[in-house]
Amino acid sequence: MKTVLHRASTRGFANHGWLKSHHTFSFADYHNPERMNFGTLRVINEDRVAGSEGFGTHPHRDMEIISIPLSGALRHKDSTGGGGVIQRNDIQVMSAGTGVTHSEFNDSANEPVHFLQIWVFSRERGVKPRYQQKKITEFVQTNKFQQILSPYPNDQGVWIHQDAWFSWGDFNKGKTCTYTIKRKDNGAYFFVISGRLEVAGQELGPSDGFGVWETNDIPVHATEDAVVLVMDVPMQLPDYLY
Repeated sequence: MKTVLHRASTRGFANHGWLKSHHTFSFADYHNPERMNFGTLRVINEDRVAGSEGFGTHPHRDMEIISIPLSGALRHKDSTGGGGVIQRNDIQVMSAGTGVTHSEFNDSANEPVHFLQIWVFSRERGVKPRYQQKKITEFVQTNKFQQILSPYPNDQGVWIHQDAWFSWGDFNKGKTCTYTIKRKDNGAYFFVISGRLEVAGQELGPSDGFGVWETNDIPVHATEDAVVLVMDVPMQLPDYLY
């Protein structure tokens, strides 16, 4: 088993007034050559956006972009015709593929929106752009890992163009379970939303990240009530990046 620990306090940080953003991996003006990605997982940004503010229309290519609001509401619009408002308990995916432009704004004039934006490299270059969103409350249950994203269009949750699975865990204090990596040569990256838990014996708190690979089963124990997102991704980058 191999592991990598990224404490919340070691992340990059940008304060633009209207936007406060923490970067788990190198992003924008934050560059750390030792924190470029975890396999095909390229970006985990924890963003807080002030009322009525947001990101104007901008482009992306060949990236699977996942947004998960933790509080407040986020309004999205993109060049595929996709768009709408997402809030806590929703997950949104935009496959950028051959090229897409989009914008994201806080849907409230007064309340901040707090959300995760996650980028995963697409399996192949030049897929058709697409948009999708779902409520994770349709299938999430307490005290077990529940899949919210996969590579399969007809599977539970949203889907992306990559051999990746995201799972949501909402655990009561004292609960112990096992996370099993979905695919050979994948690794699992745990990002703590709230509370505290131990993953493979490593104590983790809010916004800590912990990557585990070269193993199959990973023990998880909640030392407090805790919510955690697991991103199970290929450790090998796609050929088009070389």
